[in-house]
Amino acid sequence: MSRRRKRDRNYLVTFIFIIAIIGYLISLYSDNNDTHANKNVVTSDLQVYFIDVGQADSILVANQGHYMLIDAGNNEDGPLLVKYLRDDLGIKKLDYVVGTHPHEDHIGGMDDIINNFEIGTFYIPDVITTTKTFEDVLIALEDNNLKYTVPKIGDKFKIGEAETEVMHIGTDESDLNNTSIVLKMIFGDYSYLFMGDATDKVEKDLLKENIDVDVLKVGHHGSAYSSTNEFLGKVTPKYAFISVAKENSYGHPSNDTLERIKKYTDKIYMTSELGTIRINSDGKELTIDNFKTKTNG
Repeated sequence: MSRRRKRDRNYLVTFIFIIAIIGYLISLYSDNNDTHANKNVVTSDLQVYFIDVGQADSILVANQGHYMLIDAGNNEDGPLLVKYLRDDLGIKKLDYVVGTHPHEDHIGGMDDIINNFEIGTFYIPDVITTTKTFEDVLIALEDNNLKYTVPKIGDKFKIGEAETEVMHIGTDESDLNNTSIVLKMIFGDYSYLFMGDATDKVEKDLLKENIDVDVLKVGHHGSAYSSTNEFLGKVTPKYAFISVAKENSYGHPSNDTLERIKKYTDKIYMTSELGTIRINSDGKELTIDNFKTKTNG
């Protein structure tokens, strides 16, 4: 081999090596700066996402490739939620979808969810409203040949290894907040309570149940009409999560409610301050992180 050819080959090898190193460093930088930190949510750990949808609710529960979506934000949030769940997290099927109650800030984006995902079971309360938002949900269900299910108190199901139980569902159409489907979930050593928009009336009914949990999704965006002293004394939460918008017209969360919660924990997390908030737990330990998502329409 001539000296020139040998030199050219050495240059080529060096060039390929440099390109490989650059590619590795770019990949490493991208991983470290990815706001999701984990786009593939197929994991043995339990993940709970309190998705930032402004003055609304949307919660994703993921475990072992199984998923539950609780509520879907406002109407404007629907397309953004679809993109986030499908494109960013790679979800194609939702095993359970729960519309806690038929208010627009909980089921506004639900028709988009129904139209874009395979859904196993769709839960809603047995109440009817005449709003276009609710009609859009019914039309989407019909168009996709999907029947809704009205759960019963005590019904149990699993998301992966996370055991979930229906603690409350109401039929009082005079106050749709109190028709909220309330769920309790247990995974390993940690337990969770998702309150929807349930107010003090529902909380009183729940006092006779085992609602002593570690993680509380605070009812009704932290309004003054939820999270009573008696209820919090039974729950004794270690962590509290509030889905709420900055400077909203409702004054949520109520300062009085925050002060009541602080009697039990100072670990209060709000989407208005942190964006999307994620719990990750192996059942023995629990960690919390947060990041910005384009889900608030």
